[in-house]
Amino acid sequence: MEPAYDADEAEGLAWWVAEEITGLSRAEIIYHAGVSKLFEQKIEEVIERLLRHEPVQYVFGHTLWNGLDLKVTPATLIPRPETAELVEKIGKNYELQITNYELQNTHLKVLDIGTGSGCIAIALKKAHPEWEVTGIDISAEAIEVARENAVRNGVEVAFGVADIFSPLSSFYFLLSTFDLVVSNPPYICESEKSSMKSNVLDYEPGTALFVPDDDPMRFYRRIAELKIGRSLFFEINEVYGAEVAQTMRDCGYTDIQIIQDMYGKDRIVEGRMAE
Repeated sequence: MEPAYDADEAEGLAWWVAEEITGLSRAEIIYHAGVSKLFEQKIEEVIERLLRHEPVQYVFGHTLWNGLDLKVTPATLIPRPETAELVEKIGKNYELQITNYELQNTHLKVLDIGTGSGCIAIALKKAHPEWEVTGIDISAEAIEVARENAVRNGVEVAFGVADIFSPLSSFYFLLSTFDLVVSNPPYICESEKSSMKSNVLDYEPGTALFVPDDDPMRFYRRIAELKIGRSLFFEINEVYGAEVAQTMRDCGYTDIQIIQDMYGKDRIVEGRMAE
């Protein structure tokens, strides 16, 4: 039988479980020569769930990401390192513009479409308290988690439920013009499921992951068509960089860049609305 985790991953998870349950650091656990009987049953319960490939973030109900402590549930995706790169790129982009005096007003209006746990919106607000940040999602359960995460991390972000494909539920969120629109939409094609691990397929929300094979651009196209962002940033499926860029051009965006992630894969596309 194939092991659930490789050796290095298993060791890292073991320490995470011990630290989370006991509230002790690794050094303290070693000093006390392990954990007491009081915690052994809890640890065994956690190990059983991990052996069923349940993500450790869901087991504990939270994760540390990009300096934030975020609640995560099966209603929200677990934030990835690539998404932290997207946040970092946005910050650098606007710092450069401010330095070059391209932005006269640094009080920016920001919209995060498909906010999920709220990780992008909260990270941007944390880094730029002067920004007015809003996050929307089709899932009411995800929005509840996002609101809790904003409180948990000491920031004020406006969150609301909205469906970008339904005019009836788009209300004021999509009637404004924002200085920046950002989105990490569903971008994995249904046909890619066979190559994915069970910890993702069996536990993370499919509606936040998958798009039909015959229309992988549906979210990028719809968001670009709205034309509500002076600047637009997408996290993308690595194989569709050129298609996303062309979709943005077709909708009037210029100065488009395709940016690679830490693994050398196309991961971010950015552009500006033509004046």
